[in-house]
Amino acid sequence: MPKKLNRYQALIQKIFFDHYTVGATDFDFVREELEEGAAELGFAQVKNLGDVPYSFRYRNDLPDRVLETQPDGQEWIIEGAGKGRYRFRLVRENRIAPRENLAAIDIPDATPELIRAYALDDEQALLAIVRYNRLIDTFLGLTTYSLQNHLRTTVKGMGQIEIDELYIGLDKHGCHYVIPVQAKGGKDRIGIVQTAQDIRFAQQRFPEMRCRAIAAQFMDDRVVALFELTLRNEDVKVVEERHYRLVPADRLDDNAIRAYRS
Repeated sequence: MPKKLNRYQALIQKIFFDHYTVGATDFDFVREELEEGAAELGFAQVKNLGDVPYSFRYRNDLPDRVLETQPDGQEWIIEGAGKGRYRFRLVRENRIAPRENLAAIDIPDATPELIRAYALDDEQALLAIVRYNRLIDTFLGLTTYSLQNHLRTTVKGMGQIEIDELYIGLDKHGCHYVIPVQAKGGKDRIGIVQTAQDIRFAQQRFPEMRCRAIAAQFMDDRVVALFELTLRNEDVKVVEERHYRLVPADRLDDNAIRAYRS
């Protein structure tokens, strides 16, 4: 028997098939359709309508019936299309995941124990770990400063977005950088939607600065994977990937440190 859909799945599936025709590669829908669809399906009022598309943009898989319409090698994404508007778009399948065979670089853990004890979720913990250990500086070879986290703003043509954390950076030549960072827990996915919105925001808000988009993801054994990402022909590409293992200073391996020199 098919799996019973939860409210969000049933609602997004209805919206999809209200618009989808065989061969379609994109189509828009508006926020009001979510409210109308919930009423038609007999659901209680959804308090935060924007959370329905948000959950499928960043956290959850689309329902199986929707996935079955995807051609081989392609996938549906939901992106912002303006204020109160969203777009289903078919893109080339593009999963960014940490490489299992990449060596981790040991660095002394500077995260305050109090922060580890009270972090409310994986995303918060990861952003704090990256910040306290200055991993963005180490990864990019820049001096960087956290400007704001959980920045909610708007991007022309996309509507409202949220950036997990925004850094400003400086290199030895005096060049200024804007560095949007997306944080992902172990099971969350790095994808085109958040990368594209982060880069578009930087281009519109800081056109005079160089943008370097970063994704951070938790791995096992206190390892944080960092990626520098860019967009090429609407695909997300990895510019560089490094893995950092946070260890107590007294457990650093002297042999490994000597090996890093070469």
